[in-house]
Amino acid sequence: MFDHTGIVVTDLAKARRFYDAIAAALELQTADNGPESFVFGKSAQEPIPYLWVGITRPSYWVEGSRAGVNQMHVAFRAKDKAMVHAFHEAALAHGGTDNGAPGQRKGAGDYYGAFVLDPDGNNIEACARGPAAI
Repeated sequence: MFDHTGIVVTDLAKARRFYDAIAAALELQTADNGPESFVFGKSAQEPIPYLWVGITRPSYWVEGSRAGVNQMHVAFRAKDKAMVHAFHEAALAHGGTDNGAPGQRKGAGDYYGAFVLDPDGNNIEACARGPAAI
């Protein structure tokens, strides 16, 4: 599991609406992290791991980035298939684009996932594994 990761977005308000919706579907939270960013994770009591989302890169990032250019893939663990579906529906209702409907993937075993593109084109996934995925 990662400790943290971050993405730069072009429209913070649009990104916040999108990530607030999928956070609720995944039983996670978003929290303000200053005027130009927010974080997405479990809770204030359990802050790591987290996803940082902002409109300008923090000065302490080693490598540069440009808004809307650094698309990435992030997968969030869901507890079961129902949560994967809730994630997908929330994402599509809040500015996401379908990039793979909920379902099992051939050759992936006990994996059940869904993929969406966030408003900046980042490939965001929710997946369940094990008995909850079959």
